[in-house]
Amino acid sequence: MRHLILGGARSGKSAHAESLAGEFAAAAGRKVVYVATAQAGDGEMARRIAHHRARRPADWGCAEETLHLAATLRELATPDTCLLVDCLTLWLSNLLFAGRAAAQTETGEAVDCPLFAAETAALIDTLPTLPGQIILVSNEVGWGIVPMHPVSRLFADEQGRLNQRVAAVCERVTLVAAGLPLTLKG
Repeated sequence: MRHLILGGARSGKSAHAESLAGEFAAAAGRKVVYVATAQAGDGEMARRIAHHRARRPADWGCAEETLHLAATLRELATPDTCLLVDCLTLWLSNLLFAGRAAAQTETGEAVDCPLFAAETAALIDTLPTLPGQIILVSNEVGWGIVPMHPVSRLFADEQGRLNQRVAAVCERVTLVAAGLPLTLKG
């Protein structure tokens, strides 16, 4: 089963995902592997990562993957495992900058990013084939104004497209606002 959990910043989406993963683990002693996509590029991000680590149960596994998410999921997925990916938003950002798509927006060139295209396509193709429980956390960033900066516009557009593509291949989609989950699909 694939489950996408969407929400804004500090909406409670990660806590909700962790709660669902914990419920899965409690059923018949199944295991949870937290798949972290964040990079601690500064002190503030390091504190966010530390906060997430501190609230996870000690018996959960952890895999860090900033770019090649589909390959990591294929490697880790088993029928008795819940993979909790937190989050697709940071993964997308990693891809856009590692693949130089973000830099291309600065010059006004058409964005051509083979790394981004290949990795997002691989994720969409891989998700339906995976055994076990897959929980994916992502930010809903499209409810504000259109960003002024070209890189921000590219990111908001691609995040919306990615969320739509992932939602299409997930059996369940939940929106979390103010800590309250609302089922959108499933």
